[in-house]
Amino acid sequence: MKLDFGDITKENIEQQIKNINRNAFPVLYNDAFYDEVVGAANGGANIYASWKDIPVGAVCSRIEELADGRRQLYLMTIAVLAPYRGRGIGTRLIERVLEYCTQSGISEVSLHVQVSNYDAMRFYTSKFNFTKGAMVENYYRRIDPPNCYHLYKKLD
Repeated sequence: MKLDFGDITKENIEQQIKNINRNAFPVLYNDAFYDEVVGAANGGANIYASWKDIPVGAVCSRIEELADGRRQLYLMTIAVLAPYRGRGIGTRLIERVLEYCTQSGISEVSLHVQVSNYDAMRFYTSKFNFTKGAMVENYYRRIDPPNCYHLYKKLD
């Protein structure tokens, strides 16, 4: 499958990226979330994938300073539209994000995964060697179950 990749910008976030997230997640993200994505200085890690000019997947992230001064990339969302799953799109998105992190001196990538999302946990731990960290109780407010695991990958 030939994919094209692009940075998430204010020009494409309204129609394309919001549509992907609306169709992939059980919660709606507010405008402040999308403003943070567009305003982030990490364009290589806020990306979307398209197939034949159809946006089919996206990653939204932010860079955070750790207590010891290192930087981590926090994956806020990664989504692939249901009809396009299982075709390697998520893998290619994460590969691009990890490449960006390595080139940018980011030392860790982390995210939270709902405890019932076994496929996502397997995806990150098996394909990309993320470590399954502690369970965080009541992380989610509007979905059930509300608990998640913190997954992370050290890059240095």
